[in-house]
Amino acid sequence: MPVSFPCVERVCGCCGALRPRYKRLVDNIFPEDPEDGLVKANMEKLTFYALSAPEKLDRIGAYLSERLSRDVARHRYGYVCIAMEALDQLLMACHCQSINLFVESFLKMVRKLLEADKPDLQILGTNSFVKFANIEEDTPSYHRSYDFFVSRFSEMCHSSYEDPDIRTKIRMAGIKGLQGVVRKTVNDELQANIWDPQHMDKIVPSLLFNLQQGEGTESRSPSPLQASEKEKESPAELTERCFRELLGRAAYGNIKNAVNPVLMHLDNHSLWEGKTFAVRCFKIIMYSIQSQHSHLVIQQLLGHLDANSKNTATVRAGIVEVLLEAAAIAASGSVGPTVLEVFNTLLRQLRLSVDYELTGSYDSCGNIGSKIIKEHEERQLQEAVIKTIGSFANTLPTYQRSEVMLFIMGKIPVPGMHPGLASSKSGFEGSRMIQVMLLKSLLQVTTGFQTTNMLTALPSSFLDPLLSFTLMEDAEIRLLVLEILVSLIDRHDNRPKFSSISIISDISVLKLKVDKCSRQDNLFMKKHSQQLYRHIFLACKEENSAQPHFETLYALLALISMELANEEVVVDLIRLALALQDLALTNEDTLPVYNRCAVHALSAAYLNLICQLTTVPSFCQHVHEVIEVRQKEFPYLLPEDVFIENPRIPKTLEKLEGEVLFLQSKITEVLGGSGYNTDRLATPYIPQLTDEDRLSKRKSIGETISLQVEVESRNSPEKEERTPAEEITFETLKNAIVDSIGMEEQERERRRQVVEKFQKAPFEEIAAHCGARATLLQSKLNQIFEITIRPPPSPSGTITAGYGQTQSRSVPVYEMKFPDLCVY
Repeated sequence: MPVSFPCVERVCGCCGALRPRYKRLVDNIFPEDPEDGLVKANMEKLTFYALSAPEKLDRIGAYLSERLSRDVARHRYGYVCIAMEALDQLLMACHCQSINLFVESFLKMVRKLLEADKPDLQILGTNSFVKFANIEEDTPSYHRSYDFFVSRFSEMCHSSYEDPDIRTKIRMAGIKGLQGVVRKTVNDELQANIWDPQHMDKIVPSLLFNLQQGEGTESRSPSPLQASEKEKESPAELTERCFRELLGRAAYGNIKNAVNPVLMHLDNHSLWEGKTFAVRCFKIIMYSIQSQHSHLVIQQLLGHLDANSKNTATVRAGIVEVLLEAAAIAASGSVGPTVLEVFNTLLRQLRLSVDYELTGSYDSCGNIGSKIIKEHEERQLQEAVIKTIGSFANTLPTYQRSEVMLFIMGKIPVPGMHPGLASSKSGFEGSRMIQVMLLKSLLQVTTGFQTTNMLTALPSSFLDPLLSFTLMEDAEIRLLVLEILVSLIDRHDNRPKFSSISIISDISVLKLKVDKCSRQDNLFMKKHSQQLYRHIFLACKEENSAQPHFETLYALLALISMELANEEVVVDLIRLALALQDLALTNEDTLPVYNRCAVHALSAAYLNLICQLTTVPSFCQHVHEVIEVRQKEFPYLLPEDVFIENPRIPKTLEKLEGEVLFLQSKITEVLGGSGYNTDRLATPYIPQLTDEDRLSKRKSIGETISLQVEVESRNSPEKEERTPAEEITFETLKNAIVDSIGMEEQERERRRQVVEKFQKAPFEEIAAHCGARATLLQSKLNQIFEITIRPPPSPSGTITAGYGQTQSRSVPVYEMKFPDLCVY
């Protein structure tokens, strides 16, 4: 007979009623068929219960996590989706103090899904995490870690799944996950610091990897309303938005950690050489970070450029190209404290590039020295550096640009003065190339330079060494200096109107912008005009000057006439033009026929311009008459026949006179009637000789000393009393050097003896010696006073010297009668 156990049956029957309420509520949200989805009515009951009893929230989360783990293991993915949907709704609804424990359960479930091999589960877990990331929690968390999520989402960004559509979805899920991690942690000081290198070294390369996949698309950030559905689903577009958001949240101290992985990624994948992707990356960076942090990015790029000094020219050129683009964007922010550091680094790179080009190898260390240096690549790098220097300069205010000009000028190697950036490895040719490169850089800096006070913007410490380079033999250097001067003086963009030399019958067609010369400009010309005239004159005497030199000289004369000219300057410029005509006529320097014709043509073109600027009809008439004569009989004295591709000039230049020349007497007469200074006009211009020629390579030491002696003798008020200067030869210099060495040794020995005497001699001997010297000194002073005292213009008489000459009688100072104006 079977035995029954009614009590056991009753216990089993009521087992469901004995389960905790939260478990029953959780179980009720799951339907029998997972395809039916979440039971919404029961979900509302569960949510209400969680809100009413927040202390049960952690248990609800733990139970949901347990069910989800079991469903994942049994591949019941429908129930997994329902569980995650329930978790999402609970997260959105509950913001109580006990939510931290619930979040731990939630993150544990997300982690379980991300670890699964099935892409759908990974995407499901990512979507839930993104929803969680957008929630602002009321209570802080001290122990939560997101290291796994950073690593896993970064790994998903690099997914190589076979199916391209699924691969794209996984990568996009990874990008969204990283975006969620950043949003969740970046503003919470209690969270793990997402800006630490251990996290940034994973996040940034993952984003750049996906950004690189869409490199063909332009860098832009369209709004969701403007973007098409395809653009919304593009990993590259999503990556760019995420990257911008990351950089936009970076504070001052985090910029370095965010940018360093970018530099490393570009290094590791050789992306500097292509330039386009590197430039795109840094455009995103510069536009995304706060503008006041721009200089930090510039500093890192400069440091990276220095670190790659021995890398290939293409890599260095790529970094410089990025610097160029970054500088243009940083103009709206601050390049501030890094100004001179920028230029110092770029100038150092120029020097290194010149050394590499001339020596053919890098500094031998490691395996880097085995790289083959390509000359054309180094030239491209040099041009990129010069262009970047100009770009940086354009972002600076006038006063800072003046400082940069002085800074660069101080780096230019000047023969005999200071080596500057010249390298011992590259020798003389290296110095010459550095001079050219730095002058090109200076030209870039001065382009567009405009200042109201040129006297303070262009001090003597800048202009003097700059003008000295017009004495160099190298034609390229002289041309660069002339172009720099033109760029500095042109403040109204008149330069393009004088790109070529020609006889213009009516200059009104040029629509020149001419302003009245300001007081500051007058002071500038009073101080520096004679220097400018002198160097223009000397530049016309160079045998290797070509058409570009004369065209630039013409532009320089024209711009001085319009920017810095008052009545005195106009007179001096006319005298200078006439002096150039005399230079070509007399030909004391035996210039080639082409140069003589070019100087004649330059003088004619400038006088034609200046006569129209002065608006004196008789002056214009004289100039036009001479030009007409030349057009008929001597066309090779005008620019139209000289400054062309194949100049039409004679083999020899016959003596010119009469109507073919501009006459100083005639010009003095016509301008004198219009109120100009006739005395100054009638005085021919003669360039002032200075000791500046010591900078010229074509001058030997002996010639320089002879020139200085000659200058001193000319400037002396008593030159007729001086004996002729001794002729200085090589032997004289040699003997002087040898004698100077012997004299130094004798002087050193004499000083030693004097010191020894005063240390060891008795006091009486020292006193007697000093007394004798004092007596000798007094007698010499008496002689000097006697010679220097001269009688006043009074009938005090004269005395006759023994050798038959009359000599003024010496009158003591206290007996002299001074005019009242001299007494105070």
